[in-house]
Amino acid sequence: MEQAIFYILAAVTVVATLFAIAEKHAVHAIVYLVTSFFALSVIFFLLGAPVVAVFEVIIYAGAIMVLFLFVIMMLDLGHPERARLPGRRDWWPALLLGAVTLAAALTLFAARAPAVAPAGKAIGVKEFALALFGKYGVAVEVISMQLLFALVGALYLGKRREK
Repeated sequence: MEQAIFYILAAVTVVATLFAIAEKHAVHAIVYLVTSFFALSVIFFLLGAPVVAVFEVIIYAGAIMVLFLFVIMMLDLGHPERARLPGRRDWWPALLLGAVTLAAALTLFAARAPAVAPAGKAIGVKEFALALFGKYGVAVEVISMQLLFALVGALYLGKRREK
């Protein structure tokens, strides 16, 4: 069951990222990228890296995407007054990807027994860093590359085109 959820979320991540790349409206692209980040977060949780999953949600899906949204609003790239109202055709990809991610996360959380932390064992900064960059080093690199791609996309969208 976990393997099926993994492949479903991997497909959601890839499709949402492709939609984010292909979307012409910058705010819609951010929504697709946040969907990709949430699906990737559930994948990390499924793979036994809950700290990386939490970082993915808090840092990337939360703080960085809000920053990108503010940059888009500052540069006036959204132009909501000129945009047409989205129809049903425009909403179904985001709703479908979000519903699949939410269903997979709920199924995963319902199937797992709650983890019990050992009492009295505190972890220091050094142990945390060794675990993060040792055991989860590849995950940290994948997330950093994802952030780099998002940054390049924001710079491309923010660059004024000369006519």
